[in-house]
Amino acid sequence: MTDSPTMALAKDLISRQSVTPEDAGCQDVMIERLKALGFNIEIMVFEDTTNFWARRGTQAPLFAFAGHTDVVPAGNLSHWETNPFEPTIKDGVLYGRGAADMKGSLASMVVAVEQFIAQYPDHNGSIGFLITSDEEGPFINGTVRVVEALMARGEHIDMCIVGEPSSTHHVGDVVKNGRRGSITGDLTVKGIQGHVAYPHLAKNPVHQSLLAIHELTTTEWDKGNEYFPPTSFQIPNVQAGTGASNVIPGEFNVQFNLRFSTELNNDIIIERINAILDKHDLDYDLKWTFNGDPFLTDTGALLDAVVDAVDAVNQTKPALLTTGGTSDGRFIARMGGQVVELGPVNATIHKVNECVSVDDLEKLTKMYQKTLENLFS
Repeated sequence: MTDSPTMALAKDLISRQSVTPEDAGCQDVMIERLKALGFNIEIMVFEDTTNFWARRGTQAPLFAFAGHTDVVPAGNLSHWETNPFEPTIKDGVLYGRGAADMKGSLASMVVAVEQFIAQYPDHNGSIGFLITSDEEGPFINGTVRVVEALMARGEHIDMCIVGEPSSTHHVGDVVKNGRRGSITGDLTVKGIQGHVAYPHLAKNPVHQSLLAIHELTTTEWDKGNEYFPPTSFQIPNVQAGTGASNVIPGEFNVQFNLRFSTELNNDIIIERINAILDKHDLDYDLKWTFNGDPFLTDTGALLDAVVDAVDAVNQTKPALLTTGGTSDGRFIARMGGQVVELGPVNATIHKVNECVSVDDLEKLTKMYQKTLENLFS
């Protein structure tokens, strides 16, 4: 049985061992297909990361598909039922690393655009592709660098679909129309090291910090809103002491993260946390890592087009959610345009035996194509 265009391309991409930040030729495959459609291609290499920006048309609005060719490592190969880089279809399911995250989406994007342009060669507006090989890595030289380069020359994406696996049970049951922001703090509370038998000669930073930490973990940062849950403060890592049972530690290190809604921003969070720590008279250092601002697309032509496209294929409208982690959509949203995420089911991403329903990928191709028709035909 001959593979469909979407399935053939998905298999080709999955067979390439593009473990982040390697691309392993995936982008070349996509570029050749897009060149044949009249796209202008700009390859952007930053340090160890290969990206490309493709655009067809010069008129507004500019709609773009965004995604990544890199995948996470396969892990212990003995735990896989199939070779992770030999795409295999069993019982209507495509197995392979990147099948769901997100080479299946990339294949659906390319084929959807091919089919749309075949029907509407003189479409309105412009279509773009922003593709990176650094989404699963440190995300330093990927989408964020491309966005900065585009903005520096006054080129702004008006609407964007990120092909991240957004769905829960079947493709299109969930569209992510926003994401929470993320900020990480690395707190060092300073004390004085000493012998546990002579506490009056020492200063235990763990004891000093407990009330402040309790206040941080029990603070209501906001109530959330229609699209976002309340902001969450979580402590993933703590460290103190030398390992000896008779030594009072000289430092207490606490790492915390906040996933926050559009009710807050980085400056407000920093101000409130410093105020709590200062109130408890701690001697501390605090280093911040800004992982991404929250973004929300709660109205607009893109959201309408995507919801209608999903409804046309599934005969039911998707749920609009902002749950989950971050994505490269946070960088693209800096341009001020509309950004949503629509992709396959996320149940097996980053796991052994990663897979995606063949039928779901075919439906995803139709959803992407119908979205283009809604916007530009």
